[in-house]
Amino acid sequence: MDSGDDMLDMYSGEDDFYSDDYKDSDNDDDDDDDDGEPDYGFVEEDADDSAMIASHRSQKNYCVLREEDIHRHQVDDIERVSVVLSITEVEASILLRHYHWSVGKVHDEWFADEERVRNTVGILENPVVPPSDDDTELTCGICFDSYPPENIVSVSCGHPFCTTCWTGYISTTINDGPGCLMLRCPDPSCLAAVGHDMVDKLASGEDKEKYNRYFLRSYIEDNRKMKWCPAPGCDYAIDFVAGSGNFDVSCLCSFSFCWNCTEESHRPVDCSTVSKWILKNSAESENMNWILANSKPCPRCKRPIEKNQGCMHMTCTPPCKYEFCWLCLGAWMDHGERTGGFYACNRYEVAKQEGQYDETERRREMAKNSLERYTHYYERWASNQTSRQKAMTDLQQLQTHNLERLSDKQCTPESQLKFILEAWLQIIECRRVLKWTYAYGYYLPDHEHAKRVFFEYLQGEAESGLERLHQCVEKDLLQFLNAEGPSKDFNDFRTKLAGLTRQAFYHVLCVTKNYFENLMKALENGLADVDSHAACSSKSTSSKSTGCSSKTRGKGKGSSRTG
Repeated sequence: MDSGDDMLDMYSGEDDFYSDDYKDSDNDDDDDDDDGEPDYGFVEEDADDSAMIASHRSQKNYCVLREEDIHRHQVDDIERVSVVLSITEVEASILLRHYHWSVGKVHDEWFADEERVRNTVGILENPVVPPSDDDTELTCGICFDSYPPENIVSVSCGHPFCTTCWTGYISTTINDGPGCLMLRCPDPSCLAAVGHDMVDKLASGEDKEKYNRYFLRSYIEDNRKMKWCPAPGCDYAIDFVAGSGNFDVSCLCSFSFCWNCTEESHRPVDCSTVSKWILKNSAESENMNWILANSKPCPRCKRPIEKNQGCMHMTCTPPCKYEFCWLCLGAWMDHGERTGGFYACNRYEVAKQEGQYDETERRREMAKNSLERYTHYYERWASNQTSRQKAMTDLQQLQTHNLERLSDKQCTPESQLKFILEAWLQIIECRRVLKWTYAYGYYLPDHEHAKRVFFEYLQGEAESGLERLHQCVEKDLLQFLNAEGPSKDFNDFRTKLAGLTRQAFYHVLCVTKNYFENLMKALENGLADVDSHAACSSKSTSSKSTGCSSKTRGKGKGSSRTG
């Protein structure tokens, strides 16, 4: 995406998407049934659903902040503390930095023990060195030269230093990094804080710019409620309100991530599973599993060797050059026709029957099975990631080129083609969800067979629905893009695509009527429905009268229910 504004413009068209034009297509469902055409599971939009949709769109537990927003919040907090505590804005900013920009914490600590706070933070009420009453020259505490009073500068402690030494001291500290925000008096025994007023007065233009950048960033980096968007090159910050249980955040740059762990959005999989999966993908453990499963160590130098031909006669690489049998790892000079020749080893078969290779073979078989299982889940995880990235590229291509072209060819205003954008957005989101379900499946314990069957059923239903939608918007759209003129089938395509999208997107808001919502809810609950169903089944046939029952999942019109 070029910018987050394009994405916001898309979402602003949701009301158009569910306008009367599309409600008309809902009424055609009966006609489709009569003609034997597939029913794409349109949902009637009643008052309750409309209220739920409006509530869902308004429930946002975070706010995206631009640089000017951050600066405004920062200034407002400083002014509030300054007014309430009757201190200068410089002193207020020092207090807020010390207490991680928490206005409430500053007020609590200040009113509990003002003197202690002043001494801790470095806001001294009385100077340590009393000011001189006359015009006598003062000695700089760094260079020890004498200067007239107008060339001497001090902070609240009163220690005298010349402007030249102050400039060098401030410049050195700023170039050392963000630690300059906690700058103290140059006197080693003094803890008086140096505020941004001294920087503005004495630092060079370049140093001021660096200091102001550190100062602005500290408002986010020291604040527990705020974080920078982790997308490369993004300068937006997120102000998050905890308590909703949903950590998914979408920045204006179009990047979605998890507030809790700052990885990309991974609902319905929890952060610990994502962390383990990412570590496994980047670690050397699978390389070692592959080596163990597909190679054997040279009996002499112990380097792993992969067998790449049918013959059992192996020769290690230089400088070792040891020749041995692949099966029994014995010296090849001891082999010949009597031991089975080039393609077998009687010695190995005898030793195997005697149990001498049982442990080695068991370890190799376990490594091979583990590798195959990991490969199964990783390939599908990576495939959905690739499909998602391709969908994002296709969406951008549609926005920049194809939408206008389609509008011209089908003689349809672009405002009435937003159902295609909605479809691509839903594909991108569903690919993300489906991708992370494979990480969830990898860590699902093998002994919990019922949970695995239930999970794979929900996953399969969600994947099937997504593939229908993806194929429709990716392939069926091409015939209308390549058409010479308006096509009479375009309205049918619009009805079909809107139905598939609404089945994927609209049902997500209605909680229990969509495959992906069912899948996400089930995974977030740890597939608890399976446990409750098993508990109910184990009691007695009278479970219905005791309130212990389970609902079966319907297959009509793409909707589903889980207990």
